[in-house]
Amino acid sequence: MAEENKVVLHGLWSSTYVKRVELALKIKGIPFEYVEEDVLNKGPLLLKYNPIHKKVPVLVHNGKPIFESLVILEYIDEMWRNEPLLLPKDPNERARTRFWAGYV
Repeated sequence: MAEENKVVLHGLWSSTYVKRVELALKIKGIPFEYVEEDVLNKGPLLLKYNPIHKKVPVLVHNGKPIFESLVILEYIDEMWRNEPLLLPKDPNERARTRFWAGYV
């Protein structure tokens, strides 16, 4: 049963994109395993889970990969609806938040 909700974050300690996802998981109280990747010598799991871009972050939930930090944040908010929400409920405010997150 625990394997059904397993969350693994593949990342790099110095990546602000990875830190963004790591912080979101911690804010939501989601237990996760962290796997440090060597982006110079890409490991088989990184290549398996993100064969197109071959970069971090990659969130693996129930064996299914999600990549791109903003997409991962939206997934986290939709999958775990507990408070606090990462994105506002109001569509206009949510769009503005997405804009500023992308801009920064």
